[in-house]
Amino acid sequence: MGRLFTIGELLIDFTPTNEYGSLTAIEHFTKNAGGAPANVAAVCAKLGLQAALFTQVGQDAFGDFLKTTLQQAGVDTSYIRQTTEGETSLAFVSLATNGDRDFLFYRRQTADLLYKPEYLPLQLLTSNDIVHFCSVNLVESPMKQAHIALIEQAHQAGSLVSFDPNVRLPLWHNESACRETILAFLPKAHIVKLSEEELVFLTAIEDEQIAVQTLFQENVAIIIITHGAKGASLYTTQQHFYVPADKVATVDTTGAGDAFIGALLSQFLTQHLTVATIAAFCEQHAEDLLSFANHYAGISTTRHGAIPSYPARHELSFR
Repeated sequence: MGRLFTIGELLIDFTPTNEYGSLTAIEHFTKNAGGAPANVAAVCAKLGLQAALFTQVGQDAFGDFLKTTLQQAGVDTSYIRQTTEGETSLAFVSLATNGDRDFLFYRRQTADLLYKPEYLPLQLLTSNDIVHFCSVNLVESPMKQAHIALIEQAHQAGSLVSFDPNVRLPLWHNESACRETILAFLPKAHIVKLSEEELVFLTAIEDEQIAVQTLFQENVAIIIITHGAKGASLYTTQQHFYVPADKVATVDTTGAGDAFIGALLSQFLTQHLTVATIAAFCEQHAEDLLSFANHYAGISTTRHGAIPSYPARHELSFR
């Protein structure tokens, strides 16, 4: 069976312990492991798949905590470097009563941004593997170049490439730089996952079906649009499917999008999908795929944090 390889940020999420409101008002925080690529790897590992992360953290207590947390989740941490040249990234997260979040990041010249292309192992990927990345670490840095190198390796090996931009505008100099970078990387992926807000941000088109069709360029085979509590849609160049989400008592949406795409990628790995077969498989099984991902993400929103909220396979009501 193939493996999932993710690349990007691994950081500390400080989330409100028992409070809702703005960051200016919250006084007590709980430390959690976070970072979208790390979250996705943790989802696949908890669902029984092999998953690893390429990144770098500080040679500090936070870096040690993050590696230990991922190891406990079942993620292969052998490709995670630690360095004294940069510190581990931090993010403070506030929660509204409806579970929506706001972020404040501390990550200028942090360890993850200093990860270099030469740190990547060579000839590791196969046609059974999936490489997943996001946009947070696509700002100008050695880590951006590492993303480019890994994606090139994936294409050469015939691996599937998955991209969830996971837009965080405060980390960019301006909206245009963020949009242009994402649009440059998007055609390199076979699988693209966007929220409905991100779709409008990238295309400036309000009609979802028209907007989606503009993004089917080069390698893109399937596009998934998430609608939060309303569910999700899956598009191929020929077909469109929509499945509503489960109704749950949401307490924290941190990492819910990562739970969704991680659950979906776990299904692709289980089915041994390849670049040549993924579109046809999704057209045949879209409703089951979306139902599974919706269900998994829904459970994660009923618990606090990201990685701690992700259920193992035996906790699911259907598999």
